[in-house]
Amino acid sequence: MRALDIAATGMSAQQLRVEVISNNLANMSTTGYNPRRAEFADLHYQQHTRPGTVSAADGTILPAGVQLGLGVRPSAVAVQLSQGSLAATGGELDIAIDGRGYLEVTLPSGQPAYTRDGGLKRNAEGLIVTADGHPVAPEIVIPADARSISVNPAGEVYAYFNDAVAAQQLGQLVLAGFTNPKGLEAIGANLFTETEASGPALPGGPGEDGLGTLRQGYLEESSVDAVREVTELIEAQRAYELNAKVITAADQMLGATTQVR
Repeated sequence: MRALDIAATGMSAQQLRVEVISNNLANMSTTGYNPRRAEFADLHYQQHTRPGTVSAADGTILPAGVQLGLGVRPSAVAVQLSQGSLAATGGELDIAIDGRGYLEVTLPSGQPAYTRDGGLKRNAEGLIVTADGHPVAPEIVIPADARSISVNPAGEVYAYFNDAVAAQQLGQLVLAGFTNPKGLEAIGANLFTETEASGPALPGGPGEDGLGTLRQGYLEESSVDAVREVTELIEAQRAYELNAKVITAADQMLGATTQVR
C-alpha cells in the first residue's frame, strides 16, 4: 500500500511549510527580515511501463506508459528578497539601506558576516557596533566628546564638536553586494555569511555599482505580508488534512483486505 508512504511525505512537506510560515510570522517585527518560502519537488517514479515502449509486433508505441509517483520532498527554503518599508526612528546610528546591499560586520572569530539590520550602537570604546556588539567594517570610532553624528547617503560619517564649527569626517560605511544573495547562509541574529552559492562579497560605496544608499534616522521594517502568510497557512493546513484523509482511507482498505475470508 504505497499510498501510506506517499501521504506521509505529503504530511511531512506541509508540516515543513507550516514551520516556515510560523517563522515568518514570528519575525514580523524583525528589522530587515525577508520572508522564506518552502519549495517542493516530486520524488522519483516507479516505471511500470515506460513511455515509448513497443507494445506489439507491428511496432506500436505506448504514448504514455505507467509511471507511479512516490510522493514529495522539500527542494529549498528560499528567501524572498524585497525591500521593507523604512520607518523613521530619529536615532543617530539607526541606518536603513535603501536598495541592494549589506553592511559587513566582524564576528568574534574574525570571520566577516553581513546584515541589513542598521540598528547600530556605540560601545564603551566609541566603536560603531551592532546590537550584539559586532564591530561594523571598516571600523569607525566616535570620539567621546562628539556632540552629534551625521551619516550622509554615501555612507560618510561626520562628527560635530562644541569647540568647532566644521564637521570632522570619521570614516565611511561601505556595503557589500552578492551575485546571488539568496545563496547566503543565515546564522541568526540578522546575520548572513557567504557561501559558494552566493559568491564572494563585492564591496562598494553606497550608491555605487547598483548598491543602495543609506538613510540616517530610519530602520528597514520586515517585509513579511501578514495576510499572505495567513492565507498560505490555511492552504497548508487543508493540504495536511487531505493527506491525513488519504492515510485513513488506505488504512480502511488494508482493514478490508485483512477481513477477507
